[in-house]
Amino acid sequence: MTVRELYSLLNERIPPSLSCEWDNDGLMCCPDGDREVRRVLVALDVTEGVVREAIEGEYDVILSHHPFIFKGLRAIDEENYISAKAIDLIREGISVMSFHTRLDALKGGVNDCLASILGLCHVRPLVSDDGELGRVGELAEETDLRSFAETVRDLLEAPFVLTADAGRRVRTVAVLGGEGSDEIEAARQAGADTYVSGRLGYHNMTDAPERGINLIEAGHYYTENPVCDRLAELVQELDESIVCDVTESGCVQAV
Repeated sequence: MTVRELYSLLNERIPPSLSCEWDNDGLMCCPDGDREVRRVLVALDVTEGVVREAIEGEYDVILSHHPFIFKGLRAIDEENYISAKAIDLIREGISVMSFHTRLDALKGGVNDCLASILGLCHVRPLVSDDGELGRVGELAEETDLRSFAETVRDLLEAPFVLTADAGRRVRTVAVLGGEGSDEIEAARQAGADTYVSGRLGYHNMTDAPERGINLIEAGHYYTENPVCDRLAELVQELDESIVCDVTESGCVQAV
């Protein structure tokens, strides 16, 4: 299978029609569309470390969630850190495919992976007017916020989580991977007693008790990274002969 054939098949599974208008993703770097794909490296972000790993491991494609190139580049030179990575990738013939907001909205994408890992059942979309963003579901058993927050932390392998306690028991949970501050009200209106997202913001956390919904801020990286395993599975479903590895791209650490 060639690079362009792989991208075409992934496009069918993760259609561009699900992307937000402001987004930029897709086949972000393609020095040779006819190159045979034997090895794929999956990462949440295309960091310098991921690029180095792809080069040293002789991978043909990097597959990421966050866009490799989000804003337009004015020049391709080594002075800009993004274009410097692009130069290295082009020199080595490595392509980059990124699937961003369409993977958030996709059934089985970022938010379904998050809902699944947290053990939610009877899962449905949180917002449906701009693609199916976020999910809402129920826990098998009601619990208290502290116990649930500790479970979220452990399941996502996060160093810590932040909580805002509205005094409600936890049973109906809304989730949205990454930046979720804009959907707090949607979570409340959907009947969620608790909302889990990557980043919610200080003032939203402070206001949570007055809005009547528990909030858990679990980290942008940690709420989205579980989808990388699903991306690797998609590649294997398309061609089981392709070696597909998942790497850790997170460079922000708690100390």
